[in-house]
Amino acid sequence: MQKPLYQLKQSRDVIRQFTPNWFTMTMGTGVVALIISEFPFAHALFWAVGTGLWQFNTLLFCAFSVLYLLRWLIYPHEARQIFSHSSMALFLGAIPMGLATVINGFLKYGIALYGDVAVQISQNLWYLDAILAVLIGIIVPFFMFSQQKHELQTMTAMWLLPIVACEVAATSGGLLLAYLPAGQEAVGILFVSYVLWGMSVLPAFGVLSILMLRLALHQLPSKELAITGWLALGPIGTGALALLVLGAQAPQVLAFIQMQQLGVFFQHVGIVVSFILLGFGIWWFAIAILTTLKHAATDLPFNLGWWGLTFPLGVFTLAVLNLGHQIHVNFIVDVGLAFAAILMLLWVMVMAKTVKGMYQGNLFFSPCLKALLEREQV
Repeated sequence: MQKPLYQLKQSRDVIRQFTPNWFTMTMGTGVVALIISEFPFAHALFWAVGTGLWQFNTLLFCAFSVLYLLRWLIYPHEARQIFSHSSMALFLGAIPMGLATVINGFLKYGIALYGDVAVQISQNLWYLDAILAVLIGIIVPFFMFSQQKHELQTMTAMWLLPIVACEVAATSGGLLLAYLPAGQEAVGILFVSYVLWGMSVLPAFGVLSILMLRLALHQLPSKELAITGWLALGPIGTGALALLVLGAQAPQVLAFIQMQQLGVFFQHVGIVVSFILLGFGIWWFAIAILTTLKHAATDLPFNLGWWGLTFPLGVFTLAVLNLGHQIHVNFIVDVGLAFAAILMLLWVMVMAKTVKGMYQGNLFFSPCLKALLEREQV
């Protein structure tokens, strides 16, 4: 029988072994908090649960941020090794994406709790989130190109993580515009969000094309990486969601500069393109399910990568729900709610396994630290 965490490690060891893949937990929990209140029945109950879950996720994000910052302050040399590690560096993208769920929660739940100050908090955090997303979306791929070793055979959908953060920030920008007065700042946020979308979706689809080639040439990834196939839903779902929320705000925002017709065009294009993207997402969803089922025949080992089951499916679900609401088609909304129900079950399963792993202490492990110690011994 394994001993609990507090008997296995000292507190400083937890800091030393803390890695940014923990932020995938805030991504998954945050998107569930945003979706759970979308159910039309027992609305007051689901709203209360969603509010509590968002508050819990906000505390979780703050705690993880403190732990990771302490690692950089106490163990700077070891923390810097992340940029040379071929897989762990990719999870830096989880930090701005986790922050985005906190921002969106302030807009959805925070206004009722804290008033208009929630909008101001969201606005300030959005600028920080956008900056982080751009920096990580450029710096991490640069280190992939210049310092890390990658092979087509070992490639996974985790390559998407640092890239997708920009379109997640674009989505948050679109949601924020609904609460800002028309003006130059709103126009700037709208156009910047479209630029962020382009910085993310186009490189992401390049990665997806290479990933399809890798799967055809080298077959499915190992069972330890089986869940990574779900990550492909991330850029597809977020890409559609960003176009929908930005398009919904574009007419009134661009009316400020006498370009309302351009805004209407953006809105219509967003609806049409979202249909196409969601069709592509259904294809990837089916591939991800088949991949998971194939590996499920042999016992799938749990790791933090299982949180890849939640956020990508969550943003895909939000896109389906948003599309259904915009064009007033109840069938599409019902499909979105079915995806939401699946998401809830997956979140409960992954959260239970994560809590168990935290208690046992076997989830606190830094691969880049292990690689550093092995090099020093040599």
